[in-house]
Amino acid sequence: MATVKDFSNNVRPTWCPGCGDYGIWNALKRALVDAGLEPEQVMVVTGIGCGSKTPDYMHVPGLNGLHGRTLALATGYKLANHTMQVVAIHGDGDGYSMGANHFIQAIRRNIGILDIVQNNHVYGLTKGQYSPTSRSGFVSKTSPDGAIERPMNPLALAISQGATFVARGFALDIAQLSKLIVAGLNHRGYALIDVMQVCVSFNRSMSYEWYREHVYQVADANHAPADRDAALQIAFQYPGADGKIPLGIIYQDESVPSYEERVPALQAGALAAQPLHSRPAADYHQLIEELY
Repeated sequence: MATVKDFSNNVRPTWCPGCGDYGIWNALKRALVDAGLEPEQVMVVTGIGCGSKTPDYMHVPGLNGLHGRTLALATGYKLANHTMQVVAIHGDGDGYSMGANHFIQAIRRNIGILDIVQNNHVYGLTKGQYSPTSRSGFVSKTSPDGAIERPMNPLALAISQGATFVARGFALDIAQLSKLIVAGLNHRGYALIDVMQVCVSFNRSMSYEWYREHVYQVADANHAPADRDAALQIAFQYPGADGKIPLGIIYQDESVPSYEERVPALQAGALAAQPLHSRPAADYHQLIEELY
């Protein structure tokens, strides 16, 4: 059985000291072990951003794509080899801005991907521009008068569009975040985990102390994750002027088949393991003659 050490390598992370990415990185490794997985059974797909370097610091297969195309790449890999556990891990800019349409399509398909969004409410890699989840009035180098847009509510959007697993974690609470990741890995279909994390360089107002004052566990409020209406009400608690931030599994429905379960071509097994079927050479020669 694999250990955390098996999912680790000797590459030292270059994240800022105190960055929330460290907590997510450690929670992911612990969760993969708790889920009984081996490194070769996991594909970690990322986009562009500080946290998208996560697979560089792990002993797992990894794919790094263009900004905002993380879920598109992960979907292609999942369909090519649906026996693998596919984990997408990227930031709020990658996932909710450039990748917003892919986010909605992944929800609609219920593709079997675990989507971990490292939500620090800012573009950290490019030095602090406001992101889709930044609070109104957020002051940055590119918004000296404060962001005028309203922040996006990814959990409410996901639930409203039919997502079957929606959760929120906190990078400082590694134990709970690990449990959420295990639950997402075991989910039947698309699983979103929106992770609250601190950017110690460009969003210091949302510090660890600030989060400690604002987060609460939905389990402590006797929330039933199967209740979609109640889940939506909880999702709409944040963002808000003084809204508390709910942590835990907000919504879960295991009754909906995953996308890969419904694709006829996958019934015979993973495409990557199926034999190639080619046509006779004469057919190709005839096609060439017709074209030329």
